[in-house]
Amino acid sequence: MPTECSATLFGFETVERRQVVAAFDGGQVTSDGGALLLGRTDRAIGLIDRFAGCFGDGRAAALVEHPLRVLVGQRVVGIALGYEDLLDHDQLRFDPVLAAAMGKLEARREDCEALAGKSTLNRLEHAPVGAPTRYHKISHDGAAIERLFVDLFIEAHGAAPEQIILDLDATDDPIHGEQEGRFFHGYYGGYCYLPLYIFCGRHLLAAKLRPSNIDGSAGALEEIIRIVARIRARWPQVRIVLRADSGFARDALMAWCEANGVDYLFGLARNSRLEAEIAVELEAAAIDSLASGQAARRFKDFTWTTRDSWSRERRVVAKAEHTRQGSNPRFVVTSLTPQDYDARALYEDVYCARGEMENRIKEQQLDLFADRTSAKTMRANQLRLWFASMAYVLMEALRRIGLAGTQFANATCGTIRLKLLKIGALVKRSVRRLKLAMASAFPYQQEYRNAYVLLGQAAR
Repeated sequence: MPTECSATLFGFETVERRQVVAAFDGGQVTSDGGALLLGRTDRAIGLIDRFAGCFGDGRAAALVEHPLRVLVGQRVVGIALGYEDLLDHDQLRFDPVLAAAMGKLEARREDCEALAGKSTLNRLEHAPVGAPTRYHKISHDGAAIERLFVDLFIEAHGAAPEQIILDLDATDDPIHGEQEGRFFHGYYGGYCYLPLYIFCGRHLLAAKLRPSNIDGSAGALEEIIRIVARIRARWPQVRIVLRADSGFARDALMAWCEANGVDYLFGLARNSRLEAEIAVELEAAAIDSLASGQAARRFKDFTWTTRDSWSRERRVVAKAEHTRQGSNPRFVVTSLTPQDYDARALYEDVYCARGEMENRIKEQQLDLFADRTSAKTMRANQLRLWFASMAYVLMEALRRIGLAGTQFANATCGTIRLKLLKIGALVKRSVRRLKLAMASAFPYQQEYRNAYVLLGQAAR
C-alpha cells in the first residue's frame, strides 16, 4: 500500500522494510553544477562583456542592482543551461551557482537577490534600438551585435586559414500568435518567420530574423557584403566560398561574388532545359541501374545560362542519377573551375557537405530555443534570436576548446548540456568560499577535469 504524504513530505513504497520519503529540504542544491564551466568558457573568449557592450544603459548608476553584464550573461547562460523562459529566472535568481558563473554572489540591497527576475530580464529583451530613452533605459545596437559574431569567429582561429566556406540557409520559425511580421508560408504550411543563418563550419556568423513573405535569399547579399568586408579586413588573402541551396542562386548574388573575388557553389533548380542537357547521361545511368539493381549516377560539366534572368553564362555541374524510384537529376552552379574540383568531387565532396549546416540549425532551434519568438514586435524577437545565438556561440566554444579530444568533441549542444552541465551538487557557502559538492557517481568526471584545464589555459 502506498504511504501517505503531507504537504512537505512525500512517502513512497517501502523498500526492504525501509520507508522511502522525500522532501524539498536539502538546502542549497543545484542541478547545474556544470554551469561554472560556462563561466570559464566566457572568460576564455570574452563573450559576455562584449555582448553587454552592445547595449546602452541609461539607468541611474547609483541605483542599479543588476549591471548589464549580469543581465546579459544571466540570459545567455540560462538558455545554454536549458531555461528558455524568462519565468524560470524567478527561481534561478536564487541559484548561487548561476550567480557565481556571473561573478556576482551578493546583492547590495536587502530586498534584492544577486540575480535578476523575469521582469527585469523582460525589459532587457524589449530594449529598443539606439540610445536609451526616458521610458526605455536599456537599448541595444544591432549592428554592433552583428559585428561581434564575426569578430568571435575570427578570434577563434590562431592564424588566417587559406580557405573558408560560408554556408547560407533559410529555415522556418513557426509562430502561433499575432506577432509583427506574421505571414503564411505555403512551403512550410503555416505562419512563420524565415530567419537567415550563415555558418562557417560550426561557427555562427549571422542570425537574421525576417518575415516569411519574401524570397528565401532576401537580404543575403547585404549580409555577405558586411561579413566578407570584416573578414577581409583581418584576413586579406583568405579565399572565401559561398555555399547554399538553389534558393540563393540569384544573379545579383553571383554577379557580386564574381566582381569581388568571392567564389560560390549554389544548388540550381531543375527545369526541362537543364534535364534535356543531360538526357544522354540520364539514359546511361538508367541502364547502369537496371543492370546492377542499385542506384547509378553520371556527371556532366557544361556552361549554361537562363533565357533572361542571368547576366552571363556560368559553369553548371549535373548529377544524372537513376534510383529504384526513377530518375533523380540534380544541378549546381559555381564559379569554381574544373582545376579546383572535377564534376564528381564538386558535387559529392563539396556541395553535399552543406547538409551539415542543417545540424547547426537544429542545435539553434531544438537545443537552444532560437524559435521562441513569441514577443509582439520583430525587434524583441530578433533580440531573442541573438540571445539564443550567443548561447550557441558559448556552447560551441566549450565544445571546441574544453572538449577537444574527448567523446564530446562532436556532441550536440543538447548532449553536452545533459552529460556535462546538468550535475547535481550540494552548495556549501561560507565567509571565504563557495564549494560545490558534486555527485560522486558523476560518470564524466575526466571530461569535466579536461574542460576545466583547457579552458583555464585559454582564458583571456
